[in-house]
Amino acid sequence: MHPGDAGDAAPAFVRPGARLPVGVRSVELEGGDELPGGAVLPRDAPFGYHQLAMRDGRRVPMVTSPGRCVIPTALTGWGWAAQLYAVRSRHGCGVGDLGDLRALGSWSRKHGASMLLVNPLHGVRPGRPQEASPYFPSSRLYRNPLYLRIQDLPGAQEEPAVSEFLKAAERLREAPIIDRDRIMPLKLRALEALWSSFHGDAGFDAYVAREGYLLERYACFCVLAERHPGSWTSWPARFRRADSRAVRDLLRSDRPRIDFHRWLQWSLDTQLARAGRELPLVHDLAVGFAPDGADAWIWQDEVASGARIGAPPDDFNPAGQDWGVPPFDPARLRAAAYAPLVATMRRMMSAGVGLRIDHVMGLFRLWWVPLGSGDPSAGAYVRYPASELLDILALESVRAGCGVIGEDLGTVESGVRPELRRRGLLSYRLAWFESKAPDQYPAQALAALTTHDLPTTAGVWTGADLAEMQNSGRPVNRRAELSVRRRLQRLAGVSDGDPVALVIERAYAALGRAPSRLVVATLDDATLAVRRPNLPGDLDRPNWSIPLPRTLEQLRRDPLPRRIAAALNSRD
Repeated sequence: MHPGDAGDAAPAFVRPGARLPVGVRSVELEGGDELPGGAVLPRDAPFGYHQLAMRDGRRVPMVTSPGRCVIPTALTGWGWAAQLYAVRSRHGCGVGDLGDLRALGSWSRKHGASMLLVNPLHGVRPGRPQEASPYFPSSRLYRNPLYLRIQDLPGAQEEPAVSEFLKAAERLREAPIIDRDRIMPLKLRALEALWSSFHGDAGFDAYVAREGYLLERYACFCVLAERHPGSWTSWPARFRRADSRAVRDLLRSDRPRIDFHRWLQWSLDTQLARAGRELPLVHDLAVGFAPDGADAWIWQDEVASGARIGAPPDDFNPAGQDWGVPPFDPARLRAAAYAPLVATMRRMMSAGVGLRIDHVMGLFRLWWVPLGSGDPSAGAYVRYPASELLDILALESVRAGCGVIGEDLGTVESGVRPELRRRGLLSYRLAWFESKAPDQYPAQALAALTTHDLPTTAGVWTGADLAEMQNSGRPVNRRAELSVRRRLQRLAGVSDGDPVALVIERAYAALGRAPSRLVVATLDDATLAVRRPNLPGDLDRPNWSIPLPRTLEQLRRDPLPRRIAAALNSRD
């Protein structure tokens, strides 16, 4: 949708009992019923995406929102935060998969956990090189086939290509770094063999019908990306728009390959649902998507292609950050009646009990870095219509019964946290950043020691994280790094010579005293990992490709995870 269409497309946001815009002839409800026009929307009007039929002939979208996100009963207690790709097991192929997630959920539930927080499982562009960062996806709508457990797919036990894949997988389990460019082609050959023997399924047909246009276009993108190297902006002109005649023709001429990519997504959703039945899942939503990816292709009219999202300088990143993902243009997004946001939230919330929104401050403003500037500090903040975005978030949350956690770390302007709290979002409280003791953390929050972008507890205590940062040659705020170690020492109540396992156990025992609704422990800490998953700005480091130092089988036998679980189970 183009900005010039905003006259009819820009939605009105009206709560039940509030005044309607002037000139409304009738209200056409999402479910098909119709209400007469008037000055006020009836108090019993249902929440949803409706249409205003205006007296001048226009039709204006109207959003009627509950205004506040749901906080489901299941979203309470404690759980593990897992970088799923980093989990290794004897059943895997060197990268964690949805079978490992299911096994992790079963084990965690037996030890008292109530949920699992998992890294973004977003889809990546087909082919090589495979994108490693979960926060630089091709699509936030669909998922990465790398996470499929091949041997759990129908027909896998009888397929020779799967046996060959499993033999090759044995050689990848001991590799020091996760090599997606070796793993994915092996998986793809096995998947193609299974697809060739797939004779249809009513569940698959229903899934394709339900997902409709977006899955269709995503699958088209994957087929085109397999055939045309480089960004979609350099493809033959006829394929550069998702709504072009050539793309529609592709649906007829290449239907088997398009259906293959649809089948991959159906298989992912099926295995993910099975994992979620072991233990409720909290998913992670990346702040954006790659400029050469599927979402940028599908929604190119709403994207500000001349800018990238980032962050201004702070204590941990003195040079600022450029995350490489383009922002939505707020005016164009509004002109599209927020269709990209609605679709993304709906897909993500359908698969779990909670959704963590990375950099939730982006609902209010985003730091735009001019494309090609090379200097994140040269950026500026751009405002977004936060009230409307939060209304949509609340509507989708209530419909899905899915709670929302706002990652409100870093530079947060005044007024943002109170508004998020009023809207029913859980805040994010990290011990590395908090000056208060955990027993003074807010109740409406998720409490943790660290995240994927920050040092592990073992990395802090041993000094390994600081040493790695210094060796990388990047700017280091030594004072800030050492203050984190002092904070850890006070939190755990330990002495300098105490072993790292004891420090971790006592730190989580202290964190468990937080009244926060959720407390999260990382698998990195449970496995004594000294290297954080990601060191922002270090392009020579194998970010997002460092396996946990202990396998899933070892984790089940180790005493430290059980001690962490026992400490968190003792919460009031």
